[in-house]
Amino acid sequence: MSEETRASATTDTASTADDHGDPSSADGDRTDRPKPLPVIGNLHQITGDPLGFFDAARGHDLLPYRMFTDQCYVVAHPEGVQAVLVDDDDAYRKGEMMQRQIGSLLGDGIFLAEEGDWQDQRSTMQPAFYRERIAGYADTMTEKSATMADGWTDGQVVDVAEVSSELTLAVLADTLLGIDPGSDRDIVAHAADAIAARYDSRRVGAFLPEWIPSPTNRRYRRALADLRRTIDRIIDDRRTAIEEGSYSGTDLLSMLIAATADGGMDDQTLRDNVVTFLFAGHETTALGLTYALHSLATEPDEQASVRDAVDEFGDPVIDPDGAAARDALPAVDRVVDETLRLYPPVHVFFREPARSVDLLDTRVPAGTVLALSPWTCHRDPRWWENPEAFRPDRWETSTGDGRNGGPASKSSRPEYAYFPFGGGPRHCIGMRFALLELRLTLAVLLSQYRFSPVTETLSFAPSATLQPDGPVRLRVDTDSL
Repeated sequence: MSEETRASATTDTASTADDHGDPSSADGDRTDRPKPLPVIGNLHQITGDPLGFFDAARGHDLLPYRMFTDQCYVVAHPEGVQAVLVDDDDAYRKGEMMQRQIGSLLGDGIFLAEEGDWQDQRSTMQPAFYRERIAGYADTMTEKSATMADGWTDGQVVDVAEVSSELTLAVLADTLLGIDPGSDRDIVAHAADAIAARYDSRRVGAFLPEWIPSPTNRRYRRALADLRRTIDRIIDDRRTAIEEGSYSGTDLLSMLIAATADGGMDDQTLRDNVVTFLFAGHETTALGLTYALHSLATEPDEQASVRDAVDEFGDPVIDPDGAAARDALPAVDRVVDETLRLYPPVHVFFREPARSVDLLDTRVPAGTVLALSPWTCHRDPRWWENPEAFRPDRWETSTGDGRNGGPASKSSRPEYAYFPFGGGPRHCIGMRFALLELRLTLAVLLSQYRFSPVTETLSFAPSATLQPDGPVRLRVDTDSL
């Protein structure tokens, strides 16, 4: 590891770190670390300004912090991220902290499953996400996007966070589950709100057990119970339809039900996976769409340029051939990539080493919580020129390094300076699905409307995902297109 690609070399201190881990060895003796308090550690800084806490990790490699008495680290260098997610992935797991925090929500599903259980589930689900299968979802994505846009009127103000969530839920329900959410969308929306409140990182309660009878926790438990009853009904209806021969689809839900019939998955894991995809599968894409539309609304010249590219491509942009649309619209691709850089829907991933490891010249004991933050790496000036700016041109093909005013190229920066979908064997299984939906939906909407901001500045309520703090309102106009 070279001096040129690291903020500081720590080989001198690494030799003195023992098996209990030595936080002083991370980034040498830097004094710009967040200072912990007795008993609570850095909890006051995390709840006071969650994103500001991760901002403070920029320029570090491995930033130590404490949650109560537990030693933790923010992994803020791409080489460390790659080591955890890719190079040494078998040494790491989701871990006990993740189970404590979201085990009641996602249970034994693919997101939290480990080792053989995870491999079995991934193998069962993978056919639903093959490239050719995803291309077949394109017509549903474009048709539902066009239907939503057709319902707007010239000059209308829309909350793009709300309508994006409704759209992506409808797309996921149709393509992956083979259902029309109908009246169930209210139950899903209520559960999503309760989940966001439960895991709002600005609340101390987000880091405390959910059995504590706070109003937020009681609402969360009620909403989750309603959601599970709804999912059980959906599963029972589909299972009955399959047994009676009235349904012969090959969607993800049917694949999971078939796995239970073969003994490869129990009913609890089936339900946990439906919960996982209902939220991970629609909420993260909805957030990406929300932030892309807002970014374009606040950059009218960029919006006009992308619209021109869409118009030049013509009507086939809403043709079911999703692969062709993707390849022919690099301008939209750049907007998607830049949006996910600035506003990664999953702004932090967590891992724990299953055994003591050496990470970025620091001895890290088994069970230590590691926070891998796209928010931090995606905005680090070591890898990105003017990192706070929305600049899709940085994704143009270039030999430049993106640090001196020129656009960045993938070959000139560390690979894991950008990881909105995680990485390695456990990268997001729905990555291609989400990217295609974002590209096609943006193209459809930009071909019909010009967006301008009513909500001028974004603010955030970081939870399990990067939620906006309130509505994100944009005005839609058809004039001057």
